Parts: sequence; structure tokens; C-alpha cells
Amino acid sequence: MSHHYSGPDFGFPQGDARLDFTDLYAFPKPGETGKSILIVNVHPSAGENPPGPTTTEPFAPEAVYEVKIDTDGDAVADIAYRVRFSAFERGAQTASVLRVDGPQAAGTGDGGRVIVDRAPVSLGREAKVTEAGDTRFFAGWRSDPFFCDVEGAKNNLQFTGDDFFADKDVCSIVLELPNSALVEKEVRLWARTLTPDDGGGWRQVERGARPAQAVILVEERDAYLGGEPATDGRFLASFAHALEHTGGYTSGEAKRVRRHCSQIFCLMTLRDLRLFPITAGHSPTMPSMFSCAFSRMARSTGTT
Repeated sequence: MSHHYSGPDFGFPQGDARLDFTDLYAFPKPGETGKSILIVNVHPSAGENPPGPTTTEPFAPEAVYEVKIDTDGDAVADIAYRVRFSAFERGAQTASVLRVDGPQAAGTGDGGRVIVDRAPVSLGREAKVTEAGDTRFFAGWRSDPFFCDVEGAKNNLQFTGDDFFADKDVCSIVLELPNSALVEKEVRLWARTLTPDDGGGWRQVERGARPAQAVILVEERDAYLGGEPATDGRFLASFAHALEHTGGYTSGEAKRVRRHCSQIFCLMTLRDLRLFPITAGHSPTMPSMFSCAFSRMARSTGTT
């Protein structure tokens, strides 16, 4: 769910809106339960700091956009889907999708087995869906599914009823896969963006799965954005602190929630609305409780 503006002071990672991860959705394909749909949204069309429209170039060609999938519950990726984009030239851009399995999926890189090659990116209302074997793929601008009364949130929660995102867009990356590609059992997943580092490797600049973690972990934002789910237990103390000081919990209640989150670490699904661990779960055979947001995005991308 929503993870907008996770850079410092509600800005963008490295000041680049194209790198900003906003949403992660996973759900069974309606009417075709043998398939699953994964959606990663990035690049809001408007910023808050600085305010105003962002670039019209959908995706950063120098970046890697990645979905990590844990199939055995240890919060370490066993499958990774990596998406790279061409340069934005003459008003057009293409995408390639690569898959990595096994120990390499837990690492950082831009290699893998190509499953979609040079798919066109959608820049207008028409959804350009690419089919490659048993995989369907979409990338491009779509309506932002998030609702937020931004002015009310900034004014001590004195809400106005105005949806800041009503006329805003995001750039969606959508994969439709057979359940067999996800090991046909409950999996845990998260998304991240990476950029080249000075040493010729890759640097993780953004990641997430559950809502608004970067907002809760303000003082540890950089550690969270550059971290891995397997070590997210280190943020539980900050989570308890936030509950106590901004959520109205007593010290005892916050500590009890913290202990409970620690005990269920890596055991949560999208049907559970608690915040930790910072991965999202998906079972190919189970419906999602976030179906309204999912349906809106799926309709707009033309994947169903």
C-alpha cells in the first residue's frame, strides 16, 4: 500500500521522483485463479517537496526496479524480478524483465534470465500489454490509487476532505504470472529500486512493502530504505516509541505490541493489517482484503 515521498522531508530518494516507490500490490487474477498479478508503482506525477509536477520521463534508465520474493519464510529472496528501461528517446521508452532464482536472487545486480524483452511503455490512456509465453507485462503511467488529505495531515489532522491524489498519476510495473512461477504457496514479497554506485556496483535507494514505514521510522529512514527485511527486527524499538508518542498507546501497551510483532516476524500476510515485518504476503489461492485498490489499478492497466 502507500509509501509515497519516502525521501527526506517528504521528498524523493536522491531527489529523483522516478526512484520513489509508492505501492506494492499482489493478488490472484480475478476470474482466473491459476494466475497472480504483482504491481509495483513508482514515480508520483507530482511532488510535495518541492511542490509541483515531476518529470514526464516515466522510468529511470540507469536504475533497476526489482520485486523480491521469499518462498520459505526466512525474509531472504528466493526469486527476483528485475526490470530495466531504455533511455527515453523521441517520446518513447521500452522495458525488459529478467528473472533470477536461487541464492543469486538475494543479491544485488542487473542480470538474470530475460522473460520480457523491449516491451513498449504506455505513455497515454491506452494500455500496451506485452505477452511473452505465460507472462503478461505492462509498464506506464496510470491513475494513482492512493487517497490522502495532505493539507489535513499537515494541519494536525484537521482534515478537509480533499484528495490530493485525485488527479495524480504514478508509473506502474505490472506482472501477470502463473502461480507455478511463485511456487504455488504463500510467499512474501517486497519491492526496491537501485542505482549505480561509485564502485561499479549497485546501491539500494528505496524499498518497501507495507504502508508508510519510512514515515514511522523517520530517524532511521536511511537505514530502513537501504536495509533488508531479514534485519527489520532492529526497528521494533522505534516502532514501539512511535506507538507510545504519536499513537496514544501507554508504555505497557506499546511494549506488548512490540513483543507481539517480534514473535510474528516474517509470518504475516496481506490479510493481516499489522505493520511488521516490512514485507507483504501473497497466497495465490486467497483473496486480498485490499481488493478495492487492487481492482482500480488492475482495471486501469488493462491486465484483467
